[in-house]
Amino acid sequence: MAKSLLIVESPAKSKTISKFLGSNFRIESSMGHIRDLPKSKLGVDVENNFEVKYTNDRSKTKITKILREAAKEAKDIYLAADPDREGEAIAWHLTELLKKEIKDKPVYRVIFNEITQSAVQKAVQNPLDIDMNMVDSQQARRVLDRLVGYGISPLIWRVIYYGLSAGRVQSVALRIICEREELINAFVSEEYWEIFGFFGKSKYSPFKAKLVAIAGEKAEFVNKEQVDDFLSKIAGKSVKIANIVESERQNHPFPPFITSTLQRAASTYLGFSAKRTMSVAQRLYEGIDLKKQSVGLITYMRTDSVRMSEQAVQANREFIVENFGQNSLEPKPRYFQAKKGAQDAHEAIRPTDVSKTPESIKEFLTSEQFKLYELIWQRFVATQMKPAVVKSKKVEVEKGDALFEAQGGHIVDPGFTACYRFTKLSLGENIDPAYSVGDNLDIEEISPEQKFTTPPARYTESSLIKELESNGIGRPSTYANILSTIQDRGYVELQEKKFYALELGVAVNNFLVGSFDSFFNTEFTSAMESDLDEISRGKLDWKKFLKIYNDAMCGLMDKVNIKKAKEKLVISTKTKCPDCGKNLVIKWGRNGQFLTCSNYPTCKFSANFSKDSNGKIVIEKEKVLDDVCPECGSKLTIKKGRFGEFVACTGYPNCKFSKPLTLGVKCPECGVGEITQKMSKKGIFYACTEYPKCKFATSYKPIPITCPECGNPYMELRTKKGKEIKVCPKCGQEVI
Repeated sequence: MAKSLLIVESPAKSKTISKFLGSNFRIESSMGHIRDLPKSKLGVDVENNFEVKYTNDRSKTKITKILREAAKEAKDIYLAADPDREGEAIAWHLTELLKKEIKDKPVYRVIFNEITQSAVQKAVQNPLDIDMNMVDSQQARRVLDRLVGYGISPLIWRVIYYGLSAGRVQSVALRIICEREELINAFVSEEYWEIFGFFGKSKYSPFKAKLVAIAGEKAEFVNKEQVDDFLSKIAGKSVKIANIVESERQNHPFPPFITSTLQRAASTYLGFSAKRTMSVAQRLYEGIDLKKQSVGLITYMRTDSVRMSEQAVQANREFIVENFGQNSLEPKPRYFQAKKGAQDAHEAIRPTDVSKTPESIKEFLTSEQFKLYELIWQRFVATQMKPAVVKSKKVEVEKGDALFEAQGGHIVDPGFTACYRFTKLSLGENIDPAYSVGDNLDIEEISPEQKFTTPPARYTESSLIKELESNGIGRPSTYANILSTIQDRGYVELQEKKFYALELGVAVNNFLVGSFDSFFNTEFTSAMESDLDEISRGKLDWKKFLKIYNDAMCGLMDKVNIKKAKEKLVISTKTKCPDCGKNLVIKWGRNGQFLTCSNYPTCKFSANFSKDSNGKIVIEKEKVLDDVCPECGSKLTIKKGRFGEFVACTGYPNCKFSKPLTLGVKCPECGVGEITQKMSKKGIFYACTEYPKCKFATSYKPIPITCPECGNPYMELRTKKGKEIKVCPKCGQEVI
């Protein structure tokens, strides 16, 4: 008897689902997108109403064959891709790919927010049709991204160098970081002073208070002279407590996680990158083996909704009563308001079964899975617990006409913080309850502190995601990719978890802002995202959308003056040309930045450079080797090329001899060639000089080690599969 075919995106998900549906279903995986725009062509006929030409993914030939055979044999087909735009598009692409095999067979779209037996079975029993509005929204986004990449990226190549890219959203994220960099560089620090007092009575613990007012006016000091003058005026004045104000405040629990808040919290509390967070969350969603049973532990992790199902809320409340006590439970179920513009297509990110506590399943999880699951679980449980109650106390201390304030407090009821340990309540000073109004204080120490204003803080992954989200840029599924892309391109880097704009990123941003300011800005990009949402709701035609934004982009492209754009990126220096004495300038070339003479073309001096710790330019001299050229006998030197360093003849251009710069290590596969460092669009890698005869390559950086047999220094290499290969080129000793 023919079976039903259910197609999911990943093998991990199929493994979990297969145990829920029984023998009447065959489960297969598409491994993500099975069709896409061609890699080497635009794939969009702009002149013919943006007709799209999709191609099958050649790397998935085997998968395609399996899916076609399975569809041919199946009685009906269920498409269970992820419940979002991309998933809807994957489902549609599968129907296009399998059109011949499907023929008149029923095709269903099944959607579930969590991979549990009840959710999957319910989805299969209540199938839907493919939402073509969602598909069109995804097509619009994909095509627009392709038009931007194919239209603007080549202009960047002409202005800076080949291989760089622009992106509809990534370029705006880069702009945000660069603009913060400009503010930091332009910031001028200013001196100011704050004055603190340590006051108390001999029988009680002293407390710290801050000077807030002088004769009813705000206390402000900009230099030490003002501080000294003030201190001299209040010297010898008595100190007493003028007022005590007590109040009670409630700290309410946070909403359950959405994608952005999960990424931010994981960055802050766990030190996870956004990309790492989504990778771990994906695994928790797709299923973890618990006692030989694969179970999805969390709901779908790409969402902007804080909605929780009534069943999940009720189960949570019962769990709280059983494990934390009735007094910890919020009297009525607590629900949260979605932010403006949220799609609200799915629930918030929560555990699928609250009774599966992190500790109870810890043995089945990796360290990072446990940490992220614990964060998600605690946040969800806390949503139905009482607020934390803090009793606050403000003590006002008078010394002459100077008023000092001390803030303190203590926890009356820990409330939800008994579960959600990632929240820290601000309590301030520990003020003895025995103090009362009118008390004369006999412990006194006045302490002025010199301070300086600080520039705006650099963005962290957490704060950048918050900035993107608050401006309506990107969507839950894109934040991790945006952050990783601008780093992979070499535009920015993370140092101590803070984003720094690199010179290449600044150059790219300057060109894009100078030529496409109205296109790559937060307002315009946010409007694009809103329009994509309108398409998904069926309120805007996707090809009309493409025409509007493509016309806007092309209008700006037509105005780009490459020569002027290159001139704007030239940086003047005070370093003198060693050949003619004129000032040198920094320009961009195909190998990056280089120094050249401002008197070019009269003077043709050029050189690579670096900067010392003080930012001073240091001209790099050619690295002349002891070896001689086998063709002309001149010395050899190391030069930088498009694909990294190489050895060349100093007799150039009369002698054009060159060869790869190697590490002096024999290739572990062929034993003939040597390992050399190379450069691709994806970065540095290490390969054999005998390519294409030998195709050995690895992305792992070789590690210098010493042969245990003969003491000869050599390199440790790793294959793509991670297998360690240690071969001594002198004695041939190999250790694996």
